[in-house]
Amino acid sequence: MRKKNVIFNICSSVLFQIISIICGFVLPRLIIESYGSNVNGAIVSITNFLKFIILFEAGFGPVVKSLLYKPIAGKDKNGIEEILKTSEKFFKKIGCIFIIYIAILCVILPFVMSGEFDSIFTISLILIIAISTCIDYFLGMTYKLYLQAEQKTYIVTLIQIGTVILNTIICVVLIKLGANIQIVKLVSAIIFVARPIIQKIYVHRKYKIDLKHVTKDIPIKQKWDGLAQHIAFVIHSNTDIVILTCFTNIIEVSVYSVYMLIINSVKNIVQSTINGVDSSFGDMIAKNEHEGLNKNFKIFEGYYYTISTILFGATLVLITPFVTIYTNGITDANYIRPVFSYVMVIAVFIWAIRQPYNDLVKVSGHFKQTKIGAIVEALINIIVSISLVWKFGIEGVAVGTLVAMIVRTIELICYTSKNILKRKIIYSFIRIGIITIEICLIIAIFNLLYIINATNYLEWIIQGAIVTIISSLIVIIINCIVYRENVKEVFILFKNNLKING
Repeated sequence: MRKKNVIFNICSSVLFQIISIICGFVLPRLIIESYGSNVNGAIVSITNFLKFIILFEAGFGPVVKSLLYKPIAGKDKNGIEEILKTSEKFFKKIGCIFIIYIAILCVILPFVMSGEFDSIFTISLILIIAISTCIDYFLGMTYKLYLQAEQKTYIVTLIQIGTVILNTIICVVLIKLGANIQIVKLVSAIIFVARPIIQKIYVHRKYKIDLKHVTKDIPIKQKWDGLAQHIAFVIHSNTDIVILTCFTNIIEVSVYSVYMLIINSVKNIVQSTINGVDSSFGDMIAKNEHEGLNKNFKIFEGYYYTISTILFGATLVLITPFVTIYTNGITDANYIRPVFSYVMVIAVFIWAIRQPYNDLVKVSGHFKQTKIGAIVEALINIIVSISLVWKFGIEGVAVGTLVAMIVRTIELICYTSKNILKRKIIYSFIRIGIITIEICLIIAIFNLLYIINATNYLEWIIQGAIVTIISSLIVIIINCIVYRENVKEVFILFKNNLKING
């Protein structure tokens, strides 16, 4: 059942990312064309300011999930319901705090954006964009966490797929009909309100979870450590947009968002290939299967790094040509920023490298032990970005992100190797060294031997396929030479899974 759930989770997550990428590229282009780069920048900026409070799911959530693994494994329904009841109460409190935060943003952001928009425009966008998240806190967060801990992430993902497709279709129709941006975003918010409602109904009917009769609160010891750690992560993740909003202009935010739309799409595809795997590791830790954890993590690590290196290596080569085509005809901003794109792709690739270790920390519940690293990462990003944005603009902000990513990744690798996997740290750094060589080879080949010069989407797709194939060959050949036994184990694992499902 564990393998079956992992396969379902990964397949549904990959499908969701493909759909999200297609839909995600359609709407921003239409918004920029119909309303201008400044309106697109305002939407991105408001959304990112809201994320400073939209952090409790990922801060408190992993702590709740780490507690749920044991009662789920032991089929302790009372224990599950007590944890969920505590979680529900906590998220409702956060929902109230979120409402206060929205009110604060309605006072501050109109002044920050006063040079671009009037107060009514800014305030209306803030209130509309915040609707679905507010409802999520009061209705859906707890049930999503339960489904993830049950290794049923694919249920959450299928609900997301439905709402994303519906949202894209309706928003495209509204934009083409000439609706103003507030109407478009309001309809979008109403559609996404359906997500938490459907999740709650599903859990009630499928698992007969009833929290009304639960009166006991479970002490969640590390909730503030998990929260502190993710506050730092959210600050780090959204520092770039805030600094660009405050120290440059809204149009630069739009430029940033276009590149990050592509980079985050690649990041999400990579992440989707391991979606739900962390729950399996959590199950192993709950059952004290230390040998199985180490063996499976080593296989998983090799598979994940192979996928990551291929996709991010190809992205380094293909991102600027794509943006050139995507923004063709848009003249209100300079979207061609090759230096920025290189630095940000490398920064997010380093983020991807650390994810297996970050997942181990979460499922092990080691939040207190690693929160200092998260705080240091956020501080480095803020300090370096503000120091460089004055002279280098958007590129300086990207450097701040890169430096912070490197420091945090080293910290997570060292901690998990020593305290969770209990293996030599040098093993992980050798892997990263091999990855660096592979990336350098990919860049060298396509800068010296095969220059990408696509002028339309069809040419870009054809050349992109060539880049991806060559990148795959470079990475796979090197991995087969260096990690021969690891590659064999991965192939055996896939072969066995095909037999099981055949």
